Amino acid sequence: LPGAREDYKWGGVRVFSIAGNKMFAVQHLRGDSLAFKVDKDLFLGHVDRPGIHPAPYLARAQWIIMNTPYPLGAEELRGLLQRSHQLVVSKLPKRTQIGLLLED
Repeated sequence: LPGAREDYKWGGVRVFSIAGNKMFAVQHLRGDSLAFKVDKDLFLGHVDRPGIHPAPYLARAQWIIMNTPYPLGAEELRGLLQRSHQLVVSKLPKRTQIGLLLED
């Protein structure tokens, strides 16, 4: 994804971020879970699905979490991660967004 960086923080947590420190996905390597931001109007629909839950500490910002095996297909998961990236990019200043937006 454009501008995405991968770091390891907090003792074994893989963090995907853009623009320095704006997280859009977090993978807990010990527990094999994945958390990321979703659209506000779709949040409740996602957490109603089996295997998907509000992410601790981040649910108020519409983040969900799921454990492996992930309850979504690869294509749907890829699309949601791309959307998470775009949701975070959309909150950045316009001049920072240049080059980070995905092509439609």
